[in-house]
Amino acid sequence: MRMFAFPLFLVMFLSACKPATDPQSTPAASQQAEPLPAPPAKVGAIPLPPGYVRIKAGPHDYATFLRMLPLKKDNTVYLYNGQKKRNQKAQYAVLVMDIGNKDLQQCADAVMRLRAEYLFEQQLPGAIAFRFNNGFLCDYEHYAAGYRVSVNGNRYAWVKQQPADPSYETFRRYLDLVFSYAGTRSLHAQLKPVPFTSLAAGQVLIQTGEPYGHAVTVMDMAYHPETKDTIFLLSQSFMPAQDIHILRNFTNPKLSPWYSIHTEGDLDTPDWTFHKEDLRTF
Repeated sequence: MRMFAFPLFLVMFLSACKPATDPQSTPAASQQAEPLPAPPAKVGAIPLPPGYVRIKAGPHDYATFLRMLPLKKDNTVYLYNGQKKRNQKAQYAVLVMDIGNKDLQQCADAVMRLRAEYLFEQQLPGAIAFRFNNGFLCDYEHYAAGYRVSVNGNRYAWVKQQPADPSYETFRRYLDLVFSYAGTRSLHAQLKPVPFTSLAAGQVLIQTGEPYGHAVTVMDMAYHPETKDTIFLLSQSFMPAQDIHILRNFTNPKLSPWYSIHTEGDLDTPDWTFHKEDLRTF
């Protein structure tokens, strides 16, 4: 019996985001980026367009957690190996959140990371559970209790191997395990579809393809009391693993980094185009 016998390179190939094309060849990235002011201290401090107000959220809501996430003073996106991402035009701001030193926390992984961090902060360990690409449900409670995943052929099982340890360090090791064996395909299957008109903070735009897909998280929302327009922020990681960052809006630079729910047709982000039917929720 051997731990994690399912080939890691194959799992990552099946679950990864599509590699970015040359940023100079993509319509969105080819536009000249306007110089950005110093990033605000947190997501919830990102300035609103005139006349808009943030949608109210309760103190324990996922939306509030996302708004409280701090942003780096420097909006440079770094890869897991410490190198700068080639295309530095896509981001408005960068979250203060580690990415580890392995090429693991890519697009769907960033979605799972944000959700898991929220549940961990809310002391809801029983709600932290993600499926591997083969369907195995990897829950944090088993991992924190000292169980590890053992593989026998196509059968995955929990085996008690270590003392219980509910620390944050254990939580991070659990997430790295999830990132190794889950991806856009498994996350897409785990999430529930919702209509775009019901867009809410914490929901996910996600596409799964063969072999590539992509996913972004709705980070914040606001509305205009008079025009009734609703706007939202998006965040992503990408391939290779990199800092989670707030996306700019090249389609509507005057609204950027916000996007309007009334955008006609598909939703173009700097690295990906989503359909409104791609919206899902936990």
